[in-house]
Amino acid sequence: MDEKKASTYKLRHGLDTGTALPSFGSKPDLAMLRQTMVDRQIRTFGVTDRAIIARFLEVPRENFVPSEQRALAYSDLSLKIEPAKPGSRRLLAPMVLARLLQEAEVYSGDRVLDVAPGTGYSTAILAGLARNVTALESEPELQALVKSNLSTLGLSVPVFSNALPDGVTERAPFDLILVNGAVEGHLEGLFAQLRDGGRLATFLRAPSDPDLAACHAIRFEKIAGQISSRVLFDAPAPLLAPFREQPQFVF
Repeated sequence: MDEKKASTYKLRHGLDTGTALPSFGSKPDLAMLRQTMVDRQIRTFGVTDRAIIARFLEVPRENFVPSEQRALAYSDLSLKIEPAKPGSRRLLAPMVLARLLQEAEVYSGDRVLDVAPGTGYSTAILAGLARNVTALESEPELQALVKSNLSTLGLSVPVFSNALPDGVTERAPFDLILVNGAVEGHLEGLFAQLRDGGRLATFLRAPSDPDLAACHAIRFEKIAGQISSRVLFDAPAPLLAPFREQPQFVF
């Protein structure tokens, strides 16, 4: 492999100059790439929670990305999972998801609602961290993918198909709700499904910003029926269309 190709490969996969490259004549060492993702991306983004790190090492992300993008499964990119559709959905970058989960504080006894998991990667991560996880995916094709991908790993997680802002009333209340993307509003239905002391973690985007502009990762908390919020960090996140605010007309 010439030096230019090696450099491109290292940048794409988060490898530094001291890391041995997999052979291009054989299948890549996915376990090594997963370890590199954790060491070079997740840990360096301030993630220190041992349970979260262990889970990202366990779950094969290549199973949750489109086949044409599997070479990028362990990159630090937010990957499109519906490339043929305008405003297509994306998986959060691994380090962004890991940091959001750490700040949300996932406990083993939690009841968790995973909103808009796309292909189910975040659900698979959560299923190893909390005792009771429910997935909510409104797109029929993606819902089928979530079920199939989780089944392949032997994970039994109920997957619902309601509109994303509606949550899953029959499984509420939840200790934690994770929303996999940016929102501008329409969180009232999800707030109502938090138990007292429950948290909702997502990304808040100003309506005037582009879809992948830097957003504020934010943690909401419900205390005595009141919702408070705390900004966690800045990161790019795709806007989830059902949480888009309608333009306000001024006369």
